[in-house]
This record gives sequence, C-alpha cells and structure tokens, in this order.
Amino acid sequence: MTQYTPTNTETALKNHAPSFAELKLIEPLGRALRTEKYETPTPIQAQAIPLLLAGHDLLGIAQTGTGKTAAFALPMLQRLSQQQKRAASRAPRALVLTPTRELAVQIEQSFRAYGRHLPLGYTVIYGGVGQGPQIAALSRGVDVVVATPGRLLDLINQRQLKLDEVEIFVLDEADRMLDMGFIHDVRRIVAKLPARRQTLLFSATMPAAISGLAASVLKDPRRVEVTPSATTVERIRQQVLFVDKADKKALLLDLLRDRAIKRALVFTRTKRGANKLAEHLVKGGVVSDAIHGNKSQGQRQRALDSFRSGRLRVLVATDIAARGIDIDDITHVINFELPNEPESYVHRIGRTARAGAEGAAISFCDLEEKAFLRDIEKAIRQPVPVHEGHAYHAPLIASASARGGGQKNGQRPAQKSWRGANRGRNDSWRPRAA
Repeated sequence: MTQYTPTNTETALKNHAPSFAELKLIEPLGRALRTEKYETPTPIQAQAIPLLLAGHDLLGIAQTGTGKTAAFALPMLQRLSQQQKRAASRAPRALVLTPTRELAVQIEQSFRAYGRHLPLGYTVIYGGVGQGPQIAALSRGVDVVVATPGRLLDLINQRQLKLDEVEIFVLDEADRMLDMGFIHDVRRIVAKLPARRQTLLFSATMPAAISGLAASVLKDPRRVEVTPSATTVERIRQQVLFVDKADKKALLLDLLRDRAIKRALVFTRTKRGANKLAEHLVKGGVVSDAIHGNKSQGQRQRALDSFRSGRLRVLVATDIAARGIDIDDITHVINFELPNEPESYVHRIGRTARAGAEGAAISFCDLEEKAFLRDIEKAIRQPVPVHEGHAYHAPLIASASARGGGQKNGQRPAQKSWRGANRGRNDSWRPRAA
C-alpha cells in the first residue's frame, strides 16, 4: 500500500465544514437526508464522500458514532444508481461485511433510509435465523448485501450467492473482525471478489494484522482518520469508583436512583454475568434487559428496539454483543466490570457522547481489576478521575497496588474496612451540562 499525500482540495475539506449540498449528492439522496434531519456532514462524511464519489479506495480510521455508515453508504448509493444496471439473481453489486448481526441489521436499515427514493434493492444476511428468506431475497436480485462472514460463506458454498459482480466492497470494523476470529473468513471472501472493484476498509485501530490486510486489499487508497486510535472521546466525563466486588450490585442500583441517568449501557465480561445482573436490576425496580451472543437474534433485536425507543432504561451487554449498538442518546456507559483489554474500554465508552452530545462513563473497579485499570490508563495516556465522594468508595482498594496490595497472606481484610464511610451523595459523575 503506497503512501498517499493529500491534495489541496482534500486538505481544504479537513478545514471546512461543508453542507451536504456542497458534496454534490444527487437530489434523491438529499431528499432522504432532509427527511432524516441531517444538516451538516460529520468530519468523516465531509472527507470521505468526495473521495468515494471519485472512485478511490479508502482506508478509514474511525470508531462507531462518527457517522461512517453514511460516509460510505451515500456515495455507494449514488454510484450504483447512476450506472442504471439491474442486479442479477444471486449476484449483488455491492457488499458490506461487518462483524455482528446487530450492526449488519442497522447498516442495512441505513441503506434503506438513505436510498428510499432510489430504485435499488437491499438485503441483510446473518446467522442465527433461517436461511429461507435470505435465499429468496438473493434470488430476486439485490444491489446491496450487508452480511456477517459466517453466513455469507455458507451461502456461497451452497451456490446461493456469488460475488463476481461486486463493484464496491466495504469491510467495516476490521479490528473487531480480527478480535472475533473472523480474519481468515474475511480473506476467503476477498479472494472471491473481482479484481476490478472499489474497496473501503474501516477500523477504529490499526494493529499489524489489519495494516497487512489493508495493504493486500486496497489499491492506491486515500486515508481518512477522524479519531486517533486508543484515545477517548473528549466530551465523555470519565470516573472510576473503587468498590468491593460484593458491593457492585448495590452500588449500581444506588446510582440508577438518579434520574439523570436516562439511558444507560452497562457492561459485563460474561454472558452469564449479564443475565444475572439484568435480573437483579429488574428485581430492584429498574427496567432492563441483557444482550449477548447466547440470545437469539429475535431476542437481541427486541432488546435493542426497546432500548432505542426508551422502553428499556438500562441494557446490560457483553463487548461483542454491544458492537451492534449504534444509538445516539445513551447518556451513560457503566463498566460494571472492567475489560481486560484496554481497547475494549475505548470502544465501550464511545457508545455515549454521540451526535454532539455529552455523556458520562462510570467504571467500577474492585481489587482484582486494578491491573486492568492500570493498562487502560496507559492506553488512553491519562488517569481516570477517581470518584471518592460516593458512599461505596473503598479507600483501601484505591490505595492498594495493581498486583493486589492490601491483602495479607492471601486473605482479604474484614469487609467493613474495605468500604467507604461517607454515605453522602456526590454528583461529580454526571455528564457536564450541554
């Protein structure tokens, strides 16, 4: 992959906030954007759309929440509609590959919304549901397929789908594909694509394996970077509460008594932990549900729809399941358990403070998680402020070393000594006023 130097026009775009009209989108797309109340392009949209309309390959460094779906969907729709071709049976003209079912569904819904005034067809392909409707849609001929890797390969192997007519290929969230073990499937899919195509690769981070993949699939790409890797969103108010592990559930219920937490995404490390925590919250009077890989697609989609509509105030999620959550008005992310990978922390808290809003990220840290917190602070290159004023603050855990200092002969001190004595309230964890 060759090094690319931006042109004067591209540099100007970075320093100017154009309107969608200045991006020279066709009127049917402009009408759809007005219906969606889109007014000003996000930075990635302003930079990527002209490059993609010009036919360039693109390497996009961007997290979810930056507007990247519209950044690739709008120029794709314009190029496909202007060619005035019809998709053949089982031979889509464009393919978007994404790691999770939820994200695939949301991307396909975005294509339908942006392309509502265009004579194009769309379908979404993912596992966990019956193949029949997906095969039927493909046989009718669709212009755009949004898919997860496993089911896509299944249908290719069954000869229900062929990729030799694909003109535009998008690989979304490439780093998460790597994390989830899909990278070999991705390479098998790329091998079935025609050599002449436009390719777009998006990733929040660029580990060596993704850099190598980008070099192999992109030709003379333009690079757009709107969020540096391993950094946090500046508008997010971060806090960590040191707390005894046995007190975490009580602490969470105590926080949720404050109605300033209007819509919260709570993270656990395990599927079983997500279920148990959601059940505990329901018993405590908090309307909540869990979303993870063991839930059926229908259950996951119903929980997401309820969370998006406001019927659910709290959604408890694991990292992988949450990759498909793209909701603008999440006011709080709560790390009930800290992730053991720092990059997961960045992905988690990036679920709040979207679309210009501010948000809060609150992390619970028990003694065993202090090493995780240390790694997170190294990755984000700043300390996470400690919320010392809360009733459940545990000073001895706060002062213990990351290796578990504060214990003696492998025994934890008496429970009482690990808890804070201050039972007053302190609202420093709230998001700043807009």
